[in-house]
Amino acid sequence: MYALIEACGKQYKVEEKDVVFFEKLDAEEGKKVTFDKVILVSDNGKVQVGNPYVKGVKVEGKVISHGKGKKIIVFKMKSKTNERRKQGHRQPYTKVEITSIKTATTKTATVKEEKTVAKKETATKATAKTTKTTKKEV
Repeated sequence: MYALIEACGKQYKVEEKDVVFFEKLDAEEGKKVTFDKVILVSDNGKVQVGNPYVKGVKVEGKVISHGKGKKIIVFKMKSKTNERRKQGHRQPYTKVEITSIKTATTKTATVKEEKTVAKKETATKATAKTTKTTKKEV
């Protein structure tokens, strides 16, 4: 399963457990980041294309670190006037690990699982209450 997302003015192809370098994001290290602008999702040959974005699909990731890229030298020169300018630049980035790609079907499946777990918990609580009351009566 992979997705094409739009973030920081660029488009990225991401899969689960990928490590991606984005432009500087305003998120602390260790925090979760959610990308809502999903352009395309492919799941086992089934492709969903958005117009412009796919509805109900989110890509979640975890910020690993922040840093700066490799230094780039910007050198400007005008001939005949002996004018030269040398300047360096390091682009800041955020390193993100993609944890999950959530589609509408996976959301409904997780909600159903949560409901069944909640029903089982309430059923066990109810049986525990009835066994306690019967012990008191005896």
